[in-house]
Amino acid sequence: MADGRKDPADKAAPSDHSGHRDRLRNRFRKTGESGFEDYELLELLLFAAVPRQDTKPIAKALLRRFGSFAGVLAAPPKLLTEIPGVGERVAEHLKVVQASAVRYTKGQVNERAVLSSWSQVVAYVKSAMAHSDIEEFRILFLDKKNGLIADEVQQRGTVDHTPVYPREVIRRALELSATALVLVHNHPSGDPTPSRADIQMTKQIIDIAKPLGVEIHDHIIVGRFGETSFRGLQLI
Repeated sequence: MADGRKDPADKAAPSDHSGHRDRLRNRFRKTGESGFEDYELLELLLFAAVPRQDTKPIAKALLRRFGSFAGVLAAPPKLLTEIPGVGERVAEHLKVVQASAVRYTKGQVNERAVLSSWSQVVAYVKSAMAHSDIEEFRILFLDKKNGLIADEVQQRGTVDHTPVYPREVIRRALELSATALVLVHNHPSGDPTPSRADIQMTKQIIDIAKPLGVEIHDHIIVGRFGETSFRGLQLI
């Protein structure tokens, strides 16, 4: 660590964990992730960053603190290091795993037309945004064949508000020659129910976009407890 203190992962620990680790790895080879509880899969992830310590208590403490496997990966490094046994190296390792998961799901979207891979689109935006502790407003810019031109976070706000400027959204769409958009934002509260402000902002974007030949395919709100589609709610 930068301040000269030892990372908790470097602490000496009993040497009889190798058998447990080998058994867990062998189970994974046989069953894959489907045969594992969340804490066990988290244990496996921690093996690489915690070489000489029992990772089960750490994994269970992380899950208790952050609520879910996804919540652990999305947690800010500062909060991760508040958990006993989690130092900067462990926190960095978990953030790399999260970044890898987001990159993988984004690749699934990039490989095919957005509207024909809707489940991958939802999986991607949830992995990227659902557990963020601030609101973010993201736009997927599409071409005439619904292929992804660009994926951009337009605004970042506070825990319960993101400023969105409808004319700037459409200006950027015209710059990219996009013919359709998918709007996405997150609710850090976890509840993906659209607010009155969300509905009003979406209507403003649609009203500006329509005369310019830009279609709003959907507005998706994601949260820890699910996602909401404006089109599914017939708000578009």
